[in-house]
Amino acid sequence: MKVYIASDHAGYELKELIKKHFADQFEWQDLGTHSTESVDYPDFAHPLAEKVAQDNELRGVLICGTGNGVAITANKHANVRAALAWNEDIAKLARQHNDANVLVLPARFILPETAFSIIECFFQTPFEGGRHTQRVAKINIR
Repeated sequence: MKVYIASDHAGYELKELIKKHFADQFEWQDLGTHSTESVDYPDFAHPLAEKVAQDNELRGVLICGTGNGVAITANKHANVRAALAWNEDIAKLARQHNDANVLVLPARFILPETAFSIIECFFQTPFEGGRHTQRVAKINIR
């Protein structure tokens, strides 16, 4: 499965650990950043969100210090549902109820092992559909 991944400087080290840990499970498309040198998170969140917005089958992972900046940025794009998750329960509900297609991780507030379990949960959990379908359809402003 091809998955886009991007981070700012605060998420760079976690991004690299994630790519290594899941190298056999995902085909990572790394959109940067490529160091811990200070950068502006929208410069990486926007390109990832644009990719995901173009194809309903694509998924993404965004990482910054708190996760808030990249989540806010990504959610400006139609058809992107970026969900900030700091534990498995939130990741699972984001997939089941919100059909989240971008997982956002707060690098400064979770351990790498926690990030790994959140990613596993996010990518293994299907959207429930049903009553949630009409709610998700109402997200985009036309």
